[in-house]
Amino acid sequence: MALQLWETLKEAIPTYTGLSPATFFTVVALLWAIYYVVSGLFGSSDNYERPRSFEEVQPLPPPVQIGEVTEEELKQYDGSDDRKPLLMAIKGQIYDVSQSRMFYGPGGPYALFAGKDASRALAKMSFEDKDLTGDISGLGPFELDALQDWEYKFMSKYVKVGTIKKTVPVTDGSSSREAEPAETSHDAKPTEDGLSEKPAVKTEKTPSAAEAASE
Repeated sequence: MALQLWETLKEAIPTYTGLSPATFFTVVALLWAIYYVVSGLFGSSDNYERPRSFEEVQPLPPPVQIGEVTEEELKQYDGSDDRKPLLMAIKGQIYDVSQSRMFYGPGGPYALFAGKDASRALAKMSFEDKDLTGDISGLGPFELDALQDWEYKFMSKYVKVGTIKKTVPVTDGSSSREAEPAETSHDAKPTEDGLSEKPAVKTEKTPSAAEAASE
């Protein structure tokens, strides 16, 4: 059976390749040797890919609640420190976006939004520094709808870990109201010896009866 198969193969090789059996097997051996050498040269590339793939499948640490922080404190979570989570805020709500580091981390297309409340920039789809703020005053209905879509996306995909602390500025009206009682109390302030500051009324001296008789 094996001999018959070999005879059939010897007849088929010249028919389909135009080569003698010896030449055909020599060419096959050379091709196999070339493949082995080339695969050996480029086989080390797998060693460089393995650490990268291993790093990509590493599980992320669970989100950590940071509570209420200021906008200045939020900046330290912009992805520049690998030991800290990657955070981003929308409408004052802070979300952990560490799982999307390729987008919001350093070098990503949305890296400038990380560590900030980028509500206005997301609503306007702007990448300008002046829009990297949580102030959404003056936005149109279409921009507010776009911001709402972003908020829904973040609520469904990421974990909320904190909020941005709101600071209430002191207005001039409050200071003026505080100054008014001071002025009133100053007008009614008594003197150090307990007497009123009203000017004393000068009274004329009435002459006695002896002085009137002498006159």
